[in-house]
Amino acid sequence: MKTFLQMNTIFLSMVMEAIPFVLIGVLISGLIQIFVTESWIARVMPRNRLLSSLFGCGVGVLFPSCECGIVPITRRLLGKGVPLNAGIAFMLTGPVINPIVLFSTYIAFGNDWRMVEIRAGMAVAVAFLISIALSFLFPELPLRSKPEPAPVAATLEPDTGAVSLKPGRRWLPQVYGVLAHAIEEFFSVGKYVVIGAFIAACMQTYIPTSTLMHLGHDPLSSSLVMIGMAFVMSLCSEADAFIGASFRSTFSVGAISAFLVYGPMIDIKNTLMLTGTFKGKFVAAMIALVTVFTLVGSLIVGRVFG
Repeated sequence: MKTFLQMNTIFLSMVMEAIPFVLIGVLISGLIQIFVTESWIARVMPRNRLLSSLFGCGVGVLFPSCECGIVPITRRLLGKGVPLNAGIAFMLTGPVINPIVLFSTYIAFGNDWRMVEIRAGMAVAVAFLISIALSFLFPELPLRSKPEPAPVAATLEPDTGAVSLKPGRRWLPQVYGVLAHAIEEFFSVGKYVVIGAFIAACMQTYIPTSTLMHLGHDPLSSSLVMIGMAFVMSLCSEADAFIGASFRSTFSVGAISAFLVYGPMIDIKNTLMLTGTFKGKFVAAMIALVTVFTLVGSLIVGRVFG
């Protein structure tokens, strides 16, 4: 009974922690669907593959979203014409380099900028390399369903009934379109958050973290253990730095950096969300690449800052 109550507490805390950011994500997705046009994206997006990936990495600074809310935003951007490499770069870095996460990392590690710089720099490097690799592996957009072709904000001309893509003067239909799209998106992705939180709660309850911690004795195994813990614990990126900081006496800087970078990119909750948005082969390839590049990055960080 005590174990069940513990699992229930973890499950509810995960859901309550994730829901606000899912709401932010679906609202931003609705705003993109209504107000952002393909022509505007074509004007601001660099045509060069490398530059567009760098652009995608940097845009994450502007979006206060954790990994729970980043998937619907990315899906909407890809549907609007953002190149796959730029969209993936944004999706992987957004939950790590947004100001809220960086500030929480700064506070968690005792007002020390070093771990903030390590976390942000490693996340950008990993996301950039993965986005380039995936753009070559998947030349076609790997979405499960085709994006909606026309914006909901399109208005009808009074006489002809023709659709005008220019926003109308009346703001009420546009607000309705944003909310309607956000509600539809919320119920679409919300089920994956709930299922993922339940699985993560079960794994946290029945696979104690102390069991995993005993496995890490050298830099390679300790980084693998921290990657596994980041996946299992499925923490929100806004708060995971405080958990990561608690491991400073047990694990090296390299292993902690793996925990702080891998979790916001791949965990149980957003893996389910990814499988509901992208094709299975793409999700498997991305998870494999994130694991390999994060592991390599953590070993480099451990050697340089050890």
